[in-house]
Amino acid sequence: MAEWTLMDRCCDKCWHTVEYPCKHFIRCTVEGPLCHESAECRVKRKRRIEELKYGKYGIKIKVPISSCTLAAGAKEVYDAVSKEVLSSGLNADITISGCMGLCYLDPWIELSKKGLPTAIYVNVKPGDVPKILKEYLSGDLSNAFALRADPEGIYKNYKVPLLNDLTLWSNQVRFVSRGCGVLNPESIEDYIISNGFRGLDKILNMHPKNVIEFVKKSGLRGRGGAGFPTWMKWEIAQSQVSDIKYFIVNADEGDPGAFMNRLLAESDPYRVIEGMIIGAYAVGASKGYIFVRAEKPLMADRLSKAVEEIRKYGLLGRNILGSGFSFDIEVILSAGAFVCGEETALISAIEGRTRPRQRPPYPATRGLWDKPTVINNVETVAHVATVFQVGVEEFTKYGTEKSKGTKMFCVTGCVSRTGAYEVPIGMSLSKLVYDLAGGPPDGKKVKAVQIGGPSGGCVPSNLLNTPVDYESLQSAGAIMGSGGVVVIDEDSCMVDVAKFFTSFTLAESCGKCFTCRVGMKLLYDILKNITEGKGSEEDLELLNELSDVIIGSSLCALGGTAPNPIKSTLRYFRDEYVAHIKDRKCPAKVCPNLVEYWIDPAKCVGCGLCVKACPTNFITGERGKPHSIDPSKCIRCSQCFITCPQGAVIKR
Repeated sequence: MAEWTLMDRCCDKCWHTVEYPCKHFIRCTVEGPLCHESAECRVKRKRRIEELKYGKYGIKIKVPISSCTLAAGAKEVYDAVSKEVLSSGLNADITISGCMGLCYLDPWIELSKKGLPTAIYVNVKPGDVPKILKEYLSGDLSNAFALRADPEGIYKNYKVPLLNDLTLWSNQVRFVSRGCGVLNPESIEDYIISNGFRGLDKILNMHPKNVIEFVKKSGLRGRGGAGFPTWMKWEIAQSQVSDIKYFIVNADEGDPGAFMNRLLAESDPYRVIEGMIIGAYAVGASKGYIFVRAEKPLMADRLSKAVEEIRKYGLLGRNILGSGFSFDIEVILSAGAFVCGEETALISAIEGRTRPRQRPPYPATRGLWDKPTVINNVETVAHVATVFQVGVEEFTKYGTEKSKGTKMFCVTGCVSRTGAYEVPIGMSLSKLVYDLAGGPPDGKKVKAVQIGGPSGGCVPSNLLNTPVDYESLQSAGAIMGSGGVVVIDEDSCMVDVAKFFTSFTLAESCGKCFTCRVGMKLLYDILKNITEGKGSEEDLELLNELSDVIIGSSLCALGGTAPNPIKSTLRYFRDEYVAHIKDRKCPAKVCPNLVEYWIDPAKCVGCGLCVKACPTNFITGERGKPHSIDPSKCIRCSQCFITCPQGAVIKR
């Protein structure tokens, strides 16, 4: 048989092919030398670690390239760095990394030079690059945002905070996201040198049942929804007798405002795939699929490149590292249906169908093409890889009695520091919203936090001390979900919020279940009537009763959780519903039909801008004198309110 690949591994003597893989490859590369008496491997590795940190020339410039940084202008910054290095004749290595999750700082760059602290510069514009490089290389770090870790305490003379000293970083536990914003996501060597594939190396010498027992001991629960014990799903699949088994990673991530999986897979794809291979070994799967939402092309591209690179290194395919275990992976693009977040719908999509199916049988016994199938999401398998790399003790230091470890949360909405944060499970919502995400800007107050995606519940501000764990959130009327957190401020109408999320789940319903297909439409219509001043008191009971019917009779979790925003807002913000119905008023002054616009004559200077903005010409007044609005003819478009520079147009 022809050789699949032939390349230099850990040293000049260590060659292997897909037929004859080096069993010591991972340990030799990471520790070296374990398969040779010569010190050549150790010297080579030490030199390469130095290069990875400072580059071949002692200067390294790192530009994070991910979907979020690209949206903020990272490509232009990367081009500016390349241009400046070329034009100045500077000997420096330019490389990329993924995103570290602090999206409000994008785009940012990181500079390293022997003898100087590694410094991070944020909100960088292309025109800033020459000045930043000049200052840093001269030893002036005064404009840096933060410095990387200082284990030897040598950065005290620099009046720049360490990243670890910042509240937004020190309150995190970078366990599964440890490589995000640090490693080059397109370099398998970066990952291997940072202890990558140590977990794989460990499990290939274990019985599959012992691998599952290790995961059970860790207490790892699925990070994609209800928190089902990972080991239990694996054990069920492992016990099935079948000629073929499948392992699927759900990278669809359709929740609005949630991007934990995208960030992980784009920034550290090798970690995701290592965890997937470990899971496949444990359950006896020989074929794997990574199901990626097509609207996330960079995520799909990096996962595909990582799969190809891992194959070349003999860590994927036939007879992995001479263990006799064979497993291969295919990256599949999803059409982007939200319902594919439900595992049976995801399976149907791979098979070329479109809808979820009845459970039982569960996928672990009869899944893809009626074969035993395990489905975990991106964060879950990335946790698997990390737990096997560092050990159970490190993982179980964090979390609660029932929910061990850490969880990534995307905090969006009305906060000062939008981003993805990894924290111990059990941290309070308040700490997540205020200490990490900075709370609402401009002194506004939090009214509620919607957690768990569009099917999550709204937790009011007086319950922000609720621990973020599966059981506590459920008792508060919310769910952990995949980890999306939307902060809602005092200017928002909770009836309108419920209507917004209901409109999303209505549009994303596959339509298979009558209760979900018709019930969600009825719920939306009732909410729409209430926000338009057409509701009745009977609607409140109908919302509750109909929600319970949909939850109790829907086939999949989409319908089973879709009414959560309505149930939780009725539970905590019933007074707002009553105000819409009885008083025909929206307390937050959001619902257009329940708001009147009035011009305060004391503030109006008669500039006439509101007259020009009004599409119906129902604003009158002479130039330089106070204007007025005819309330009987106003269509409540809010253009006058938006346009007025004096704040003279008032909602009431």
